[in-house]
Amino acid sequence: MFIHNKRLQYTVRVGESNPVLGSLLLEQFGGPDGELAAAMRYFTQGLAEDDPGRKDMLLDIATEELSHLEVIGSIVAMLNKGAKAQLAEGAMEEAEFYRSLTAGGNSHTQAILFGGGPALTNSSGVPWTAAYVDSRGEPTCDLRSNIAAESRAKIVYERLINITDDPGIKDALGFLMTREIAHQKSFEKALYAITDNFPSGKLQGVGRFADVYVNTSQGVGDLAGPWNEAPMFEKIDDLEEVMPADGGDGTATVKLTRAEATVAKKMMERTASDPEVDAETGVDLGAGPGAGKVTGGEDKGTASDIKKAEKPA
Repeated sequence: MFIHNKRLQYTVRVGESNPVLGSLLLEQFGGPDGELAAAMRYFTQGLAEDDPGRKDMLLDIATEELSHLEVIGSIVAMLNKGAKAQLAEGAMEEAEFYRSLTAGGNSHTQAILFGGGPALTNSSGVPWTAAYVDSRGEPTCDLRSNIAAESRAKIVYERLINITDDPGIKDALGFLMTREIAHQKSFEKALYAITDNFPSGKLQGVGRFADVYVNTSQGVGDLAGPWNEAPMFEKIDDLEEVMPADGGDGTATVKLTRAEATVAKKMMERTASDPEVDAETGVDLGAGPGAGKVTGGEDKGTASDIKKAEKPA
């Protein structure tokens, strides 16, 4: 059971109306790394969690993320408050008001469609979606995802802080950014409180594949480092050594029943290509400058070639 406390977790002091900035801040309201996505991610994980310690932590942080949603939503509402009143009362000259709403970003959508209230969209107006919640129900996997989510949110807050000179907004965003750091620390501790936390899941990896680094991008820029060198890794530069990795012939096969094999053979015969046929196609019929060579070897050339040929000598 939730009980709402009318006091914000952090006081919101906005210096002046700025609907464009309000639209940009929606990234942390209804965006993929925003507060609603975080709250829903941790709530769903917490409800399914069997470990009492992790369950308590996840529900604590999920509930706090809702309070952060309230803080960022309040900032957005305050930034739109002047425009909301102007729009409702028609108190500004049309051209001036239009410029104020379209001076960057999608604040016109925020004002016209949502009346200046915080909308569950990102900064581009894309609606929030449950697809942002990427939980898998495996704590060592989900905790790593949570750590990454908190670090991404921290970076987005940094960028939002850097685009405003309003001291009150900077102060509130700095608080929200710092709480992302605190949550990341909690998730790190919870992950490493699980004795065998890597790799995720129960099944063991195949030993001979776990320690191999395959150098599949070769050429200028190849570098060696602890991510691909011994003693942890066997670095493979000659790809023929590991292709195919199972020692087979690298083809795809399937065992078919006699009936399936008969039908498959008929289909292959019906759809077989004839390499002797060089038929005229729609490409030939519509080919113009720039088409290059067509059936029969005629070269249509390029538009510049045609112009050169048309110039008088």
